[in-house]
Amino acid sequence: MVKAEGPLTTTIDAETWQALHQAAVSAMGRAYAPYSRFPVGAAALVDDGRVITGCNVENSAYGVALCAECGVISELVNGGGGRLVAFACVNARGEAIVPCGRCRQLLSEHGGAALQLAMPQGIMTMDEVLPGAFGPADLDKIKENQ
Repeated sequence: MVKAEGPLTTTIDAETWQALHQAAVSAMGRAYAPYSRFPVGAAALVDDGRVITGCNVENSAYGVALCAECGVISELVNGGGGRLVAFACVNARGEAIVPCGRCRQLLSEHGGAALQLAMPQGIMTMDEVLPGAFGPADLDKIKENQ
């Protein structure tokens, strides 16, 4: 299923990507999207082998809607934490979609530069999707200088 190739790289096989895609499609079917009518589902593989999912949950006060990626991160933390290894996100047609900038930042925090994402153009690392991401190390630099 998953083969570690060192601290920063993991090989994800086609079967695992298919399982993540199906889990994201299933989560998308539970989305609450009465306003945008744009249901989104997401699924991620955690470094301990768990597959976690999330779906978007809209609200009549549009700005407080929750993205599917937020649901994934909430499930990750609530389930004991870990690091994301692979991530897939789909629309109502089951097509891979690109996480917004805010969600890329959330995913980066919990997966790091080597997190692999199923993007419309193929598999990409978080470092490719969000180059130069701001993270905990940036906060540590400030602490060191105080």
